[in-house]
Amino acid sequence: VDTEQLPLSSSMVEGHSVHRIATQHTRRLCGRSYKASSPNGRFAEGARLINGRSFSRIEAVGKNLFAFFAAAGQADVVMHVHFGMSGRWSVEDAAKAAPAKDTTRLQLEGHGIVSSLSAMTVQHGGVEMFEKKRAELGEDPIRADADAEALWERVSRSKKTIGLLLMDQGFFAGVGNIYRAEILFVASVHPNTPGKALSRAEFDRVWAASVKLMRRGYEEGSILTVDKAEALALGRPGLRRWIYNSAKCGRCNGRVASWDVAGRTCYACAACQPLDPSRAEEAEAAAPPKLFNSHCAGESLEARLAQPAKLRVAELREALTAAGLDAGGKKAELVSRLQAHRLQGADAAAAPAPPHAAKPAVKPATTQRPIKSARAAAAEKAAAEKAAAAKA
Repeated sequence: VDTEQLPLSSSMVEGHSVHRIATQHTRRLCGRSYKASSPNGRFAEGARLINGRSFSRIEAVGKNLFAFFAAAGQADVVMHVHFGMSGRWSVEDAAKAAPAKDTTRLQLEGHGIVSSLSAMTVQHGGVEMFEKKRAELGEDPIRADADAEALWERVSRSKKTIGLLLMDQGFFAGVGNIYRAEILFVASVHPNTPGKALSRAEFDRVWAASVKLMRRGYEEGSILTVDKAEALALGRPGLRRWIYNSAKCGRCNGRVASWDVAGRTCYACAACQPLDPSRAEEAEAAAPPKLFNSHCAGESLEARLAQPAKLRVAELREALTAAGLDAGGKKAELVSRLQAHRLQGADAAAAPAPPHAAKPAVKPATTQRPIKSARAAAAEKAAAEKAAAAKA
C-alpha cells in the first residue's frame, strides 16, 4: 500500500479503516513528541500524561487503536481509541488546521502539524491495559498474526449463528455489518447457520473471504467486495457489493431477504446462500430490505437512480423534473412515482412493435423521457452546444 496516497482524515466504521489510520499515523506522527491538550476537557488527564512524550508506535486490532507514548526511564502510557460509527483522527498542516470542535477530545501540536481526535471511546492506561483489551479481542483478518486455527476451534464449539459470530469482536475482530453480509455471500454460507454446524470447508471459506475482502478494503480505502473480472463478466463493471443494502442479488438477480439480528440488519440471497433446514432455522420476519442512502457504502448517482429508495429527496425531485413528471410530495410518493416511471420505461422497451405498424408523425403524449438527474441533463445540453459551436 502506498501510504503517501492515504487520506489523513477518515470516518471510522469497520476494521479496514482503522488499519489505514494506523498506517497513516505511523508515517506522519510516530517518532516525535507533541504538545497534548484536550479541547473539550474529556481527556484532560490522559492529555496531561502524554504531553511531551514520544509517540512511539500505534497498533490496530479490529476496530480499536492503541497508541503508545514513551518517556525515558518511565513506563509507557497507552491510549485506547474506539471510534464508534463516526469518529475522526485527522492530521493537518498547522497553517491550514481547522479550529478544535466541541467533540475534539485530544489535540497534538508540533513539527508543523495539528492532529485532532474525536471518538466514542478515548481512555488511557499502562501496557497492562493494552494486554487485557487485546486478549478480549478475537482474530483480526488484516493482521499477520491472526490465528485461524484457534478461531476455528472456538467457532466450531459455538451455538451462536455465524451471522452473530462475525459481528462478535471477541471472535472476528474488525468485521462490521457491511462486511458480514458480503463475507457470507462470497463464502456461500447462510447467516443463520450455527458455528458448531459449519463444516471445516465452510469455515475456511468464511475466513478466506474475511481476509481477502477486508485487506482489499484496507488497500483501496473503500468496501469493494466484487472482483473486477466477475463484474465485467456480468456486464456490470460498476458493481461494488453483492447484496448489502440491495433488493436483488448482484450475481443471480434473485431476491435478497433481510431480517433483524441483535439490532442490526442481516442480508442473504436465498439462491446463492441456501439455508440447510437440517442445520439452521429460517429467519423470522424475513422481508425485502428497506433500502437507504448509505454513507458507509456509498454508490454513484447512476447506481442509486436504479433503486430510487436510495436517493435523497433533492435527487428524487431532480430526476422527476428531468423526466417531465410532478416533483411534489413526500419522499415515499416521490419514490413510488419514479419507480412507476422506470417500470413503464422498461415495459415499453420490452414490448415488440406490432407488424407493419406505421411510424407516427408525432410522438404519443404518453412517451416517457429517460430518467436522469437535472445536473446530468444540463451537462449533456452544454456538451451538445459546445459541439455545435465547434462545427460552426
